[in-house]
Amino acid sequence: MENKPDNFLDNFEEISIEKKDDFNRLFKKLKRVRPKQLDKLFKDAHHDSFERIECLNCANCCKTTGPLFTNNDIDRLSKRFKLSTSKFIDMYLRKDEDGDWVLQTTPCPFLLEDNYCSVYEDRPKACKTYPHTDQNGMRPILDLTLKNAEVCPAVQDILLNIEKII
Repeated sequence: MENKPDNFLDNFEEISIEKKDDFNRLFKKLKRVRPKQLDKLFKDAHHDSFERIECLNCANCCKTTGPLFTNNDIDRLSKRFKLSTSKFIDMYLRKDEDGDWVLQTTPCPFLLEDNYCSVYEDRPKACKTYPHTDQNGMRPILDLTLKNAEVCPAVQDILLNIEKII
């Protein structure tokens, strides 16, 4: 499937449903791949997908899910808004079931109409590294990556590319 910047969203949800079992089988295979080889598979597929896919055409991650906020993220954004950390937390964050700081609402309150981020320079670390498919150490986050395939068309495309190789 060739995803072009103007149409990669066209069948995203349909493919998510259609490929769910295939992706589950793929991940069982991926869990048996050596860590360095696994990292290389993802990095290569990540690079290929992001050569063709423009996040600003989608922003589904910002519209449907929220990042975890570290203390450093909270401090940085509090300073940006000239708020105390407690005021920033009261306005934007809540603790989730795991005790992590997350956004109170989605879509992200910092997402602009044109899909740009109003706090891009100070965005949380989780946003900077999303969708986490070009990092070393993919094995521990394979389950997260599978979940991200339901949110991010680029992750879905990465998995489709890896599926062709494996």
